[in-house]
Amino acid sequence: MRVRTGDGFFRPQSRPSRDLGVLLARWLRAEHGRLRVLDLMAGCGIRALRYGLEAGAEAIWANDADPERLPLLETNLAPLAGPDGAGKADPERVRCTARTAQQLLAGCLLERRRFELVDLDGFGCPTALLPLALEAVAFDGVLYLASTDGRSPTGHDRPAAIRSLGAAARAHPASWELALRLQLGVIARSAWAMGRGMRPLFSFSEGRTFRTAVQLRRRPEPGEETNLGLLAHCHGCGDQQAQSLLRLRGWAPCGCGASATGAAPSSISGPLWIGPLQECSALGAMAIDGGRSGAEGASASLGREGARLLAALSTDPGLPPRCWPLAEIARRLGRGPPRLAALLAALRADGWQACSSAVMAAQVRTDAPWPRLLELAQVVGPGQTSPAAGVADDKAPGA
Repeated sequence: MRVRTGDGFFRPQSRPSRDLGVLLARWLRAEHGRLRVLDLMAGCGIRALRYGLEAGAEAIWANDADPERLPLLETNLAPLAGPDGAGKADPERVRCTARTAQQLLAGCLLERRRFELVDLDGFGCPTALLPLALEAVAFDGVLYLASTDGRSPTGHDRPAAIRSLGAAARAHPASWELALRLQLGVIARSAWAMGRGMRPLFSFSEGRTFRTAVQLRRRPEPGEETNLGLLAHCHGCGDQQAQSLLRLRGWAPCGCGASATGAAPSSISGPLWIGPLQECSALGAMAIDGGRSGAEGASASLGREGARLLAALSTDPGLPPRCWPLAEIARRLGRGPPRLAALLAALRADGWQACSSAVMAAQVRTDAPWPRLLELAQVVGPGQTSPAAGVADDKAPGA
């Protein structure tokens, strides 16, 4: 089957995100016994087509605001319209429209239409669409959200972060993760305002687009509100701290002379999500499904890059919310970066949580105190990783 991309925006490099979307849709169909999909910004329709052909969605609504793209969208999705199992045309299975996302979502709200999967893959920051988009998600359904705003949530346009996210975003060594946590924080606040709960299923970025898949629950889980908090990073000594807004108190002194006097760390971001980024049980089920046909985790629906991404996410739940690049550790020690595997083993042997970050390469996630992390890194010794690997400097991702 050949898909025409036309003049619309299409990136072959985004296949891993589309692969995970298909596996997510399959998982939802197994969980709910049905799968209705709303693709709000469909482009050429490749995601909607895959949801129908590979995930078995019985109802797909594909929309793009550009009316000139509608004939292309209808052509590409024509294979989904029939014939059905009885040999008759099934035009109700797929619907193509050319409306703004706001208009379509408002209509869904008035008509009480709900979908197990709402795919919102747009440009810029999607915050303005979140309340209506969440209203279109069925209970225990999923919002699969993408943002291409790389400057404001990574601390490179602080006024814009206040406007679009209602949060402070400061420069941080784990800048991609900071952006994802700020995005999840906005989703959480919107869901809670509706009386609903939310659960992140997976979160990832390649530095240009920030993607989160969030399950909307009928009500918040007990203690769910403790996952909204603040993240502090001291540029003087490199220490990081996280606090829940529900239990907010003074910041503990770090290794700098200034903070030892009781002053707050130099950079505080939030409110943002400080809870888990991934749901490992869902990712495990998706991985089993994706690896059923083909070697090395690759199949018709899951390419090798997608398989690698899924495997990495499955090993990193996103807790604790503190990550350090090996390059920053090397800079503090004044030598080459430590060997990641050896550092993780040393941290675990010392009684701390530790894993490599699945969001940014060459970063260690741990609850160990920063001074102890440096001590263990000193003992481990340098590896072969380039000191530049994993650095999140003051350049905006994707800029």
